[in-house]
Amino acid sequence: MKSQSFAERRTRARQRAGTVQAEFERQGDPLGWFEALYLAAGEDEAQVPWADLEPHPGLHWWIAKSGVLHEGRAIDVGCGLGDNAEALSDAGYEVTAFDLSERAVVWARSRFEKTRVDYCQADLLDMPEGWEGGFDLVQECYTLQAMQPHLRSGAFPALANLVAPGGRLLVICRVRPQDETPEGPPWPLAVSELDAFLQLGLELEHMEQFDVVEETATPHVRASYIKPMQAGE
Repeated sequence: MKSQSFAERRTRARQRAGTVQAEFERQGDPLGWFEALYLAAGEDEAQVPWADLEPHPGLHWWIAKSGVLHEGRAIDVGCGLGDNAEALSDAGYEVTAFDLSERAVVWARSRFEKTRVDYCQADLLDMPEGWEGGFDLVQECYTLQAMQPHLRSGAFPALANLVAPGGRLLVICRVRPQDETPEGPPWPLAVSELDAFLQLGLELEHMEQFDVVEETATPHVRASYIKPMQAGE
């Protein structure tokens, strides 16, 4: 396996991911496949289909070009192997990063031994006490699309609840045509699904579509939302 190129190993890993996910779905544990995938990867990053060993290009652009002042507390949702979390830390945020997979958290810590990021294991759908309304920036990249559509209903309010009054939610995800039925993993979102954040009281700051080009160009959306301040805050 190690004699194969990173790209070849990555392609095989993406092909296997659907099989692993489907098996856990049949067992009644629709989110258990994340930990299983990280454990099966051993120490080979190519076996983690979404681990590119660099910050997502959509986040890289936002940090460099958005004009946002990068300060305060940030949380990286579904941090994986840590590249996005480290980019936010380098930009100036005090970063908490969590993943459902304990193995992913341990792996991220080992990759960045001198990190300032607080890595921890946590479940987006069952947040630790004290996190609600605690972050000036909530950064979500690829977590929503890694959940089957019927599991997302709890994820939208969980993300919104993490944002402090006056704070910002940044979402980066693959998107699909409205009338297309996704087959995954991943399960790209229809852009209209993101309206759930408006219904939860967030205000759209900016949204744009862009392509991530690997073998082909894949449509993505980068959207930022603000949680309004309430009277007296």
